[in-house]
Amino acid sequence: MADKEEHLLLIEDEVALREATAERLEEHGYHVVQVGSGEEALEKVSNFAFDALITDLRLPGIDGTQVIEGALALYPDMVGIVVTGFGSVRDAVEAIKRGATDFIAKPFQFDHLLHVLTMALEQRRLKSENAYLRSQLEENYQFEGILGRSESMQRLFQMLETISGTTSTVLITGETGTGKELVARAIHHNSPRRSRRFVAFNCGAIPETLLEAELFGHVRGAFTGAVTTRQGRLEQAHRGTLFLDEIGTMSASLQVKLLRALQEREIERLGDNQPMRVDVRVIAATNSNLEEMVGNGSFRKDLYYRLNVIPIHLPPLSDRRADIPLLVQSFLQKFSQRENTPRPGVVFSQEAMRKLMAYSWPGNIRELENIIERALALTPGKSQLELRDLPSELQTNKSSISAAEVTLPENGLDLRQHVHEIERKLIDSALDRTAGNKRKAADLLNINRTTLVEKAKRLEH
Repeated sequence: MADKEEHLLLIEDEVALREATAERLEEHGYHVVQVGSGEEALEKVSNFAFDALITDLRLPGIDGTQVIEGALALYPDMVGIVVTGFGSVRDAVEAIKRGATDFIAKPFQFDHLLHVLTMALEQRRLKSENAYLRSQLEENYQFEGILGRSESMQRLFQMLETISGTTSTVLITGETGTGKELVARAIHHNSPRRSRRFVAFNCGAIPETLLEAELFGHVRGAFTGAVTTRQGRLEQAHRGTLFLDEIGTMSASLQVKLLRALQEREIERLGDNQPMRVDVRVIAATNSNLEEMVGNGSFRKDLYYRLNVIPIHLPPLSDRRADIPLLVQSFLQKFSQRENTPRPGVVFSQEAMRKLMAYSWPGNIRELENIIERALALTPGKSQLELRDLPSELQTNKSSISAAEVTLPENGLDLRQHVHEIERKLIDSALDRTAGNKRKAADLLNINRTTLVEKAKRLEH
């Protein structure tokens, strides 16, 4: 069933056919305006932006091709469907060349007309949404390459704008693949230190025996293999920013030395006894729970408080599903431009997008990015990627609520009321996630839009 906002202009000089068709279209939710001539049609479209028009090709006076041309000159995105009699298919093809979306031949079955109309409007909606997403990539929903339209990401952007101008230490927490280094770089690039170096250092990627030398530097002869004097990462980041990723993997002895460096703002290279002043802004990140590590003694409390001056938590992708279409569009643009034959307009079908939004994303944004890159690499030349182009685990994925999540009270419960409440919460959640868009919310719940509207009304009582 169509949205009530979809307005159609029906142009047909056979009164009986026109009125019967209009009645059936209205039964399917369309708001229909009827006219019997091309002149009347052009007068109507000059005063109102219809979503679509359905016009007979042969009309008294101005014909259907001229109506299409006149309407599209005012509204390039309008859907135009031409109805043609037997033997004039060539004329209908000519009308398509001039901008008509599709044509059907008389006599026609209403279901066929409805199918053509529905598909044409859906394609227009997809085109409009993709254009909108592309524009959003350049406007409101990003901060230094970080994308998000969800409420949690908008709050993050506000926080980043506030803290970027400070020199305070920042601790970024979040699951692997949520973009912690990207956030750290964004803070640096919007800070007064932007003209200085941003030095990224993964504490978990360096063997423990080399970690101290990498962080503090060393002089020649400090240990076997130290044939030259070398700057450490703290020294390299002087007057800039040092990003310490996976800070929770650092040993207890090195935690002590890092704490001293942060407190005293000076370091000593291995094998040297001359302290050196450093001016470094530190941004640390971890996917571990440092509070728990402090509690069990594996992470120093004083270092934790030294690092946790400004805490930032990055939500997992499963908690910000409203951002997935935006991220998908960004990755499609990014990887399609790398190909030998770029595909600037490539999109995912709505069915595939629904699966992408329903998936749990244990690898977060990094996993999504890898899947988009793989889908493009394996489908050369395609302008629209389908569900079958996604990995099998996404194709078979189904959103569900585990029975283990529901605990039956000792004294029982009112099953009907409990189901009623769960249903209401799921509908509210879907509407929140889609900013009130009932069609998209219905897609998330795998029900018809009409069913969603009826359920929402019933659940209000």
